[in-house]
Amino acid sequence: MQIDAPVPPTVRGPDGLRIEALGMDRYPEVQALNRVVFGDDRVIYRTDRDDLLLLLATVAGEAVGYKVGYRESASTFYSAKGGVLDGWRRRGVARALLVRMEAEARERGYRTFAFDTFPNKHPGMTVLGLAEGFRVTAAGYNAAYRDYRIRFERPL
Repeated sequence: MQIDAPVPPTVRGPDGLRIEALGMDRYPEVQALNRVVFGDDRVIYRTDRDDLLLLLATVAGEAVGYKVGYRESASTFYSAKGGVLDGWRRRGVARALLVRMEAEARERGYRTFAFDTFPNKHPGMTVLGLAEGFRVTAAGYNAAYRDYRIRFERPL
C-alpha cells in the first residue's frame, strides 16, 4: 500500500492535494480536525475495528480533511466519518478522500463500499453520494441525531 500519494489525475482537487494513510499514532491529528469541523473530540466510537483506515488530506503540508473507515463485514467496507475544513469545501477534497478510500477498500478485497449520512445536518454528503452514483439502500429517522439517516452503497 502506498502511504502518501498524490491524488490521481482523474480526481479534481486543489493543486498539491495529497492523501496519506495514517497509523494510529497520528490519530490525534484526525481528532484535531474533527474538533474543528464537528466540535467533537470523538471521531468514531471504537478504534479497535478490523481494517481501520485513517486518511488525511493535506495541501502544502496543511491538514484540510480526513476520512475514517473500517470493515463492516467480509464483503463491505464502511466509511464511518469524514470532514473537510470550511475553507476547503466544494473544492474536491471530499471526493478525493472518497476515491482514495474506495481504492484502498478494493485493494483489500471488499466488494461493496457504504456510508451513512444525515441529509439535514450534512447535505454535502448526500449530494456527493448521489453525484457519485451511490444507491440509497436504507433510510430511517434517528432520534439521537434528530434527523433522517440515509445509507448509500455501491459496488467496488
